[in-house]
Amino acid sequence: MKLKVKSKRAKEIFPFVLYLLLALGSGVAMGLTVAPVGAWFLAWVALAPLWVIVVEKSQNFAGKSSKLSLLPFTFYLLPFLWGIAYHGVALFWITGIHPMDWLGVPWWPSLAITVFCWSFISLWGGIFLVLWAGAIAYLNLHTSIIRVLVGTALWCGLESLWSAGPLWWSSLAYTQSPHNLIILHLGQLSGPNTVTAAIVAVNGLIAEAWINYQQARNQSKKSHNGDQNISFYYTPTPLRYLAIATGLLITLHLIGWSLYTHPIAQPPTAAFKVGIIQGNIPNKIKLLPEGVQRAIRGYTEGYLTLANQGVDAVLTPEGAMPFFDRNLVDTPLVAAIKDKSVIAWVGAFGSKGRSYTNSLFTVNNQGELTSRYDKSKLVPLGEYIPFEEILGALIQRLSPLDEHQVHGASNQIFDTPFGRAIVGICYESAFPEVFRRQAAAGGEFILSSSNDAHYSAAMPFQHHAQDIMRAIETDRWSARATNTGYSAFVNPHGKTLWISGYNTYETHAETIYKRQTQTLYVRWGDWLTPLLLGLGVIGKLVNSH
Repeated sequence: MKLKVKSKRAKEIFPFVLYLLLALGSGVAMGLTVAPVGAWFLAWVALAPLWVIVVEKSQNFAGKSSKLSLLPFTFYLLPFLWGIAYHGVALFWITGIHPMDWLGVPWWPSLAITVFCWSFISLWGGIFLVLWAGAIAYLNLHTSIIRVLVGTALWCGLESLWSAGPLWWSSLAYTQSPHNLIILHLGQLSGPNTVTAAIVAVNGLIAEAWINYQQARNQSKKSHNGDQNISFYYTPTPLRYLAIATGLLITLHLIGWSLYTHPIAQPPTAAFKVGIIQGNIPNKIKLLPEGVQRAIRGYTEGYLTLANQGVDAVLTPEGAMPFFDRNLVDTPLVAAIKDKSVIAWVGAFGSKGRSYTNSLFTVNNQGELTSRYDKSKLVPLGEYIPFEEILGALIQRLSPLDEHQVHGASNQIFDTPFGRAIVGICYESAFPEVFRRQAAAGGEFILSSSNDAHYSAAMPFQHHAQDIMRAIETDRWSARATNTGYSAFVNPHGKTLWISGYNTYETHAETIYKRQTQTLYVRWGDWLTPLLLGLGVIGKLVNSH
């Protein structure tokens, strides 16, 4: 009798272990789609195994109980693991913040903060998947096409919700950047959620094909066993869903191709030559006298080199001059700007009452600071402390200056002698709305200024991938200057015209063009997600009758 009980338990445990491994493995596969591996094609199938698990598990539980709100912990553990695996692998580069010696944080507290940050973002991604899977199970949809519609709508809705918060990076859309520029052009229609919707829908259709195949096989077994209760009018058609998935994938790429091959107007009157300086100053010395002197010398020499090459403007990285704007005007760099009469966009700290901002300034040919953009999306823990009154005493100060860093306003504009620019400082590259709003307000080109010096090469490459998406979505030329790499120039089709080395000092110049076009996304924002959610509600109502 005991042997039978043990055998029964083993039969129950073994399939669940396989489910765990499948969820974990497919989540890891999705994480491998981005740098440093860049296996972008896996994104079109890596969600399908989890989809199958969620649907089959929820249907099994629905058959035993109508109270789906009481789904067991084992059900939620599966999507939770998928989410942790995806975000944990994709964002493993965050562990590069350790050791935080450039911020004066001791080794062990630095390690604790690093582990906390990586764990938190992984768990945050797991919660995303738990909510998505729980909603699929709770809605208890019986029709494959409606499940695909609702599942896609829910995913896009959750990505919109997550990206509205302070902690966001790994949209499914960025799994395709920079390798699949054709599909990324769908972002011109309704932003990155258009690409995300395409990926989720194709995965959903593949999963539904497998689910229907399993149902067809079970039906065949029951028929051969002489089950009189079997309905011969129900014929699952797995090949139909595979055909729809293939057709959808091809059609979406054809739409992307039509946008990708659209000629880019390059009128001479809209052209100007921009130079970038990659200062290559390690964060360990950036705020020390050695680093400050190296910054002053390196950026001044780089500016003079580019000015002598005949550029119209020079772009520097985030925090290139590691001191306040009030001290910027007395530097050799500004003296060189006055001498050469070539404007520069300089990264420095901006005064804001008793606090400070991470800012980009326009320094005109008279050495005057004529416009300023303050970084509005700050990195939690890295640049500010959430719930500081609670966590501040535990973590202490992480900022490099005595004052506290604060957010810039969300409605800023940045006018320059060459027209209105779209500005993104470092982390803001992950937030498409920052760029869309500025493009809608008349921004004609993108200036991206970053410092990724404390991470591995995977992070700046992912960062570059984010900037490629922003250039495509807004249909703008982009100049990107970073401290240690990767600096780059990108055209409106997402093609990288030049990219720097990593951990190198470099200067480079390219001609870019001002553009006043407005994509559907720039005009209307993300209209697709509410449309999908509305259609999902209709689908649920239809499914209920």
